[in-house]
Formats: sequence, structure tokens, C-alpha cells
Amino acid sequence: MKTLQTRSDRDRAARFTALYVRDHPRVCAYAQRRSGDRETAEELTAEVFRIAWERMTAGHDVGPGWLFVTARNLLGNHYRSTARLTELHRAIADASGRAPASDQDNAVLDALDRLPSAHREVLLLSYWDGLSAAEAGEVLGCSTSAVWVRLHRARKAFRDVYDLTQEPV
Repeated sequence: MKTLQTRSDRDRAARFTALYVRDHPRVCAYAQRRSGDRETAEELTAEVFRIAWERMTAGHDVGPGWLFVTARNLLGNHYRSTARLTELHRAIADASGRAPASDQDNAVLDALDRLPSAHREVLLLSYWDGLSAAEAGEVLGCSTSAVWVRLHRARKAFRDVYDLTQEPV
């Protein structure tokens, strides 16, 4: 019995690998054309293939059409999330009784909007919510050291997105 299950696992892994090699570039290009951002496209594509693997291990067939439908659905979720986050920023500014104080505030909010959600999340937990690395790790479901790594990467991504050539106000 163990031999049959091992063979089945190998067959499933081989089918998934073939699907990944054949369709990953196409799905990633599809996501990039629609999101306009390479990093977001790569994250969405990784999620598509994670879901595909789970579906295949559950015994369901996965083909190119299914991959593209899943990518489209994830892109829709991404758009809605980005729109909600932008609206939340504006609502917070309105609720505090003031519009953003300067163009620099707007630039920071826009840079945050352009970041992938994982980077934005760790930055907001650390700086906006004031959580320690251990507390942020609990929220994110990872270790304290993983939070430090994520925070380092998120800071770098923010620096890359934020236009540092602006004159301070």
C-alpha cells in the first residue's frame, strides 16, 4: 500500500510540476498586465499555484483555464483590498478632523497603497499600531525573527516605492 501511495504522490507531484513549468509564466504575465506591478503579480501567481496544489492533493483536476479563473478572482480580491485600504486612509484623515497635512503625507499613503499587502501589513502593525515584533508575530502567525526579516524587506520595498527625491515640507 505504501508503494501505491508513494507512486500516487510522485505522479501528482510530476503533474503539478509540469503544470507549473508550462503555465507559471503565462499566469504571471496575466497578473502583471492586470495589476501593473511585477511583485504583486508574482505574489498572486504564487497564491494561484498554492491553491492549485491543494486542489490537486484533494484529487481534483487543475488545468490552464482553472488557473486563469483563480488568478482573475485573486486579482479582484486584490483590487477590492487596495480600494478599501485607500478609503480607510481617507476616512481616518477625515475622522481626525483634518485632511492629510502635506503632500508628503499623501506620498506616504500612496506608497503604502502600492506595496504588496504582506509588506503593508507588517509596516502598519509595527509603525501605525505600535506592536512589538513578538506581538506582530502573533498577528501574522510567525516567529519574532520572521517579523524582523519581513519588516526589513518591507522597509526596503517602501524605500523603493517612495519617491525620496521630494523636498521635505
